[in-house]
Amino acid sequence: MKKYFNLFDLSQKVNYKTEVLSGLTVALALVPEAVAFALIAGLSPLTGLYAAFMMGLVTSILGGRPGMISGATGAVAIVLVTLAKSHGPEYIFATVIFAGLIQMAAGFLKLGKFIRLVPHPVIFGFVNGLAIIIFVSQLDQFKSADGTWLRGETLYILLGLVLLTMLIIWGLPKFTKAIPASLTAILVVFGLVIFLGIDTKTVGDIASIQGGFPPFNIPSVPFTWENIMLILPYASIVAGVGLIESLLTLNIIDEITETRGRSNKEAIAQGTANVLSGFFSGMGGCAMIGQSLINVSNGARARLSGIVASVMLLVFVMYGSALIEQVPMAALTGLMIMVAIGTFEWASLRTFRRMPKSDIFVMVMVTLVTVFLHNLALAVIIGVIIAALVFAWDNAIRIRARKRTDADGVKHYEIYGPLFFGSVAAFNEKFDVLSDPEKVIIDFQESRVVDMSAIEALNKITERYDKVGKTVLLKHLSPDCRKLLKNAEKIIDVNVLEDPTYKVLADGLSK
Repeated sequence: MKKYFNLFDLSQKVNYKTEVLSGLTVALALVPEAVAFALIAGLSPLTGLYAAFMMGLVTSILGGRPGMISGATGAVAIVLVTLAKSHGPEYIFATVIFAGLIQMAAGFLKLGKFIRLVPHPVIFGFVNGLAIIIFVSQLDQFKSADGTWLRGETLYILLGLVLLTMLIIWGLPKFTKAIPASLTAILVVFGLVIFLGIDTKTVGDIASIQGGFPPFNIPSVPFTWENIMLILPYASIVAGVGLIESLLTLNIIDEITETRGRSNKEAIAQGTANVLSGFFSGMGGCAMIGQSLINVSNGARARLSGIVASVMLLVFVMYGSALIEQVPMAALTGLMIMVAIGTFEWASLRTFRRMPKSDIFVMVMVTLVTVFLHNLALAVIIGVIIAALVFAWDNAIRIRARKRTDADGVKHYEIYGPLFFGSVAAFNEKFDVLSDPEKVIIDFQESRVVDMSAIEALNKITERYDKVGKTVLLKHLSPDCRKLLKNAEKIIDVNVLEDPTYKVLADGLSK
């Protein structure tokens, strides 16, 4: 019978065995990536490992998405590489602390809800781009130290072990789910390499992971205005990249688990983790989609798996480095390739003929920016801007005006669609000022006055009618439109005629 224990989350049942085994698997997968990302940033491997420990532990306990894994990430490493080369690790630690404070402020101000503004095509592009990055990054394992591709027996052994890992991860769940397939694959390949004496690349060939408990360290950076101005741009970008990647990962895990995380709580947790990471000699980080998918695919759904992963990672560093350094990179490479395959939204390819061309363009653009620039925040921002412009264009061309003249000789323009900056030009073209009768009613029952551009458009159209001695009345303006018009009177001349109160006619002409 399964044993369940309620850990840190009263609404979440915890399966001990699943959580512990999944956490162990994630810990093994965290090691090479944390080391690699630290090297990318020009820092020592332990800086990445300490960051992975601190980020994973704090966000697992305090975060808003049980089951999600955080650690040192490539997105953050790429932002920090220039500063690391020019000023060294102490400035990196200070930058990470500043970034954490910014993220905490975003969480306290409840800015996490703005992640809802990210359209689905942007999420598709983001996920597909990450999948491609994860896959391409594994190709480095097929190269020698001088950057040339492996050949002959060395290549065949590596390929064989990678394919065996992938086969176990794919096939084992079809027979049993008693233990995570990914952990089984790592152990099987590790055992084959050890007992058969197979000569292949191991974790120790990348760098040594031996170390102690993360040392507490107040960054040795003079607290001057010049240094603050130096650090602040990097900290802002790290905070933005970290929040975007973390909250998008949260949404993805929400969809997979059919549960709902808390974005603002996650933002606060990410910020707290980065602050502590900076004080404990870590390079900072954010949520990791690859490791998070490993975790949830193993069946983990609670906080315990993330806690186990971070604690075991520290155990590896302090006591098990000699053993972990013997783990074949082929096993971890095969695991990450399967993660890439599982991360990619294959369904998005089948929708190419069904999705609007604008959505396809947004998805492809975000994917390309993610892959070629490795800038996840920029990719998402570009996608959101393009999607917003497309939405504005589509709504701009939808504005319509049905025209009729009643028995009293009054011309009615019944407006359909929102009146905003994008639809102003089309709105102005609907009116025949010179040919219209003495009285004109513009009916907004099926429309809304949205922004200042719309107010100015109303101002201009009434001016045009006024110049030829004709009267314009506005009908069926909603309360929020009336408020917008009244507020606008304080800064522009709202030239709407024949109403002493709001300068609008709400219910029609008085008889």
